[in-house]
Amino acid sequence: MIGRRWTGGNRLELLENGEAYFPAVFEAIDAARHEVLIETFIVFEDKVGMALHAALLRAAARGVHIDLLVDGYGSADLGEGYIGALAEAGVRLHVFDPRPRFLGLRFNLWRRMHRKIVVIDGELAFIGGINFSADHLLDFGEKAKQDYSAAVRGPIVGQMRAFALRQVDRRGRGEAGWRRHRHDGRGEHNDRSDRRHAAAAPRPAPAGDAKTIFVTRDNHVHHNAIERHYRAAIRSARRRIVIANAYFFPGYLLLRELRRAARRGVDVRLVLQGKPDMPIVRSAALLYEHLQSDGVRVFEYCQRPLHGKVALVDDEWSTIGSSNLDPLSLTLNLEANLVVRDPGFNRHLAERLDVLMTEGCQEAPPLPARRWRAWGRLRNTMLFHALRVFPVLARWLKPADTKAELVDAPVARPG
Repeated sequence: MIGRRWTGGNRLELLENGEAYFPAVFEAIDAARHEVLIETFIVFEDKVGMALHAALLRAAARGVHIDLLVDGYGSADLGEGYIGALAEAGVRLHVFDPRPRFLGLRFNLWRRMHRKIVVIDGELAFIGGINFSADHLLDFGEKAKQDYSAAVRGPIVGQMRAFALRQVDRRGRGEAGWRRHRHDGRGEHNDRSDRRHAAAAPRPAPAGDAKTIFVTRDNHVHHNAIERHYRAAIRSARRRIVIANAYFFPGYLLLRELRRAARRGVDVRLVLQGKPDMPIVRSAALLYEHLQSDGVRVFEYCQRPLHGKVALVDDEWSTIGSSNLDPLSLTLNLEANLVVRDPGFNRHLAERLDVLMTEGCQEAPPLPARRWRAWGRLRNTMLFHALRVFPVLARWLKPADTKAELVDAPVARPG
């Protein structure tokens, strides 16, 4: 994936938070004529999940072919009514690594299908970090997430469509291939929902000047493609680097490139969570002194949880997608990012991140020397190396050939 050529002729629109993202996606689904492909980590049965449900049912009633791929951990609580209505309408619902609960607990923790992709009629696509859940809306309250997505038009959409179709191909190609899955023998599969749109979609026409690369990470071939794009861009930086990432604990090679960039005079800024939604996020603080000593500036977003996964370098390069910079995203999860060369998109993203840093962040001061006494160094070193070996342990705990299963009847909940 790192060697794929840039695809020109694209146009991107930055969508900030659910207020911009959800109306755009639902409008696109309502306008769909032939096909809707969705991959998402989370669908909840809240007001956003129900709005998606209604939009998909309307599209299915018009004869649109629909494939919805969700993660078995992130979307584990979808009810029988929600699933059954989709199946009856002909929507093909695929669940990546579905596992029943054991004693009320979920054990499918590793290798999550973490991508967030929507492709409409092979012409319009969306990619970013926003799930279909109400916690991406400001009215959710103090725990509402700050996040980003992009609406995309142009030839790259054809590549995104081809990828999404491979994930739900009944021949099972790719890590997220699927196999037929019935629960308790109830219900027969609707043959209408099983027919694919026979004609290949035409190559989308040029829509702008952006050059893009669609980059995915899996556990078979593209193990570190997204991280390698980050490192290549950081090495090329001459003026500025801004990375806004919710879960930041990358590997040694990426950290080394950031420190080298700062030492050669690049303005390197990290925008990280100041109000973590999970305690493990605090582990990023272990890296502050390591980075600040070379001139990297760290900004903590304190208004609400930061969920974004975006970055920019100089005045042209940027990336947006689902991948965090932590052990899960970089070594285990199935992820997708769009890498972009476009001054306009870079400029708009920079403006929005500048607002975020100015209005919602506090710059982390250098850690006082007393924080780094011998016992503190030992504790932090142990935690650092525990996180570094975590991916190896996780590979041992979880088989690499997890598939998605097609659900064509309501799920029977185990007693």
